[in-house]
Amino acid sequence: MGTQAPSDKDYTRNDSFEEKLARQKAIDDWLPITSSRNAKWWYSAFHNVTAMVGAGVLSLPYAMSELGWGPGVVVLVLSWIITLYTLWQMVEMHEMVPGKRFDRYHELGQYAFGEKLGLYIVVPQQLIVEVGVCIVYMVTGGKSLKKFHDTVCSTCQSIKLTYFIMIFASVHFVLAHLPNFNSISGVSLAAAVMSLSYSTIAWGASVDKGVQPNVQYGYKAKTAAGTVFDFFSALGDVAFAYAGHNVVLEIQATIPSTPEKPSKGPMWRGVIVAYIVVALCYFPVALIGYWMFGNAVEDNILISLEKPAWLIAMANMFVVIHVIGSYQIYAMPVFDMMETVLVKKLNFRPTRTLRFIVRNFYVAFTMFVGITFPFFGGLLGFFGGFAFAPTTYFLPCIMWLAIYKPRKFGLSWWTNWICIVLGVVLMVVSPIGGLRQIIIQAKNYEFYS
Repeated sequence: MGTQAPSDKDYTRNDSFEEKLARQKAIDDWLPITSSRNAKWWYSAFHNVTAMVGAGVLSLPYAMSELGWGPGVVVLVLSWIITLYTLWQMVEMHEMVPGKRFDRYHELGQYAFGEKLGLYIVVPQQLIVEVGVCIVYMVTGGKSLKKFHDTVCSTCQSIKLTYFIMIFASVHFVLAHLPNFNSISGVSLAAAVMSLSYSTIAWGASVDKGVQPNVQYGYKAKTAAGTVFDFFSALGDVAFAYAGHNVVLEIQATIPSTPEKPSKGPMWRGVIVAYIVVALCYFPVALIGYWMFGNAVEDNILISLEKPAWLIAMANMFVVIHVIGSYQIYAMPVFDMMETVLVKKLNFRPTRTLRFIVRNFYVAFTMFVGITFPFFGGLLGFFGGFAFAPTTYFLPCIMWLAIYKPRKFGLSWWTNWICIVLGVVLMVVSPIGGLRQIIIQAKNYEFYS
């Protein structure tokens, strides 16, 4: 039997396959998450701090006042432990298939749940969290600028919040064009330092004020139902305080990796440092703030402090700088998704112009929504419960069970199931509390305030 000569068709098919691979690689080198893989371990530390420590830390004393001493401390510590565990799982799962890296949350989801289902489970949740956080940060940045302006210059004519949100957004129209995670590491470092600074100001100034005369630690709500609902919404607040998981794999994707030295080593080192910083931010602020002011504490502890004016103004400015960094970290995976869809699915050419248009559009969109609904933070308590709790508390556990299939009733099996049950309870309960707060505050809501 003579062997048949390969026909022309085979050559073209081979070429087109190699061309396809080359094109794929060129696109990956252009996309923000996969383009730069030379990050150091300390990059992951401050990216994680910036992603996790939100301006939400300033509302922790208020959450404590709704939870009470015992449950409050338990919830804070438990959340810290559970989220550290689920974060460890994600760091481990990033490279569990030899020779492949799951650079994005939804790629891991697709591996665990299948191509289609993985996308449908992960992407909507990840988008709600990331876009939601970006909008909230638009409002937070604007509000903090306004507070800074009102504190520094109390006799000035007051300016509408809308304009402050626009001023804050103007920064992002510039920063959004930094191509990838490594290029925003400077912004992120500044943000991480700021989060530690304003947290320290918050508890330091509280200690300086001392325990207030006739301070009370009971629940504020007059009715049992009110107390329960407040408890629920405070659970939601604490849950959001630990929500950096949506960008963990994307941050890890920037760390170089070889079979001898996988990326999980440096990444984990960064995460540990980040979590120590998170503990240094959260625990003192929550406990000391509640201890000094009791249940009279405002939902932003800086408002309770009010004096000395220069210190509060400084803390508000720190919040602005931190929120600038956080916005960029949460926007990067969204940029990546939008650019991936445009280039891979709709076959646009990966050019500077495309990136310029896409990113400006996104910043303008978040700014517009933030200006229209300045009460968006209240809404996030509601929506966030559906998306924050799963992506942070139990999706990693479900993936772990689906992929590694640990022995039934073994330690790993129990740990994961406990996290899943607690996470689901949180997911059900926090939107209830959030919805009630929206209903109560809705009469004060103003569009374009």
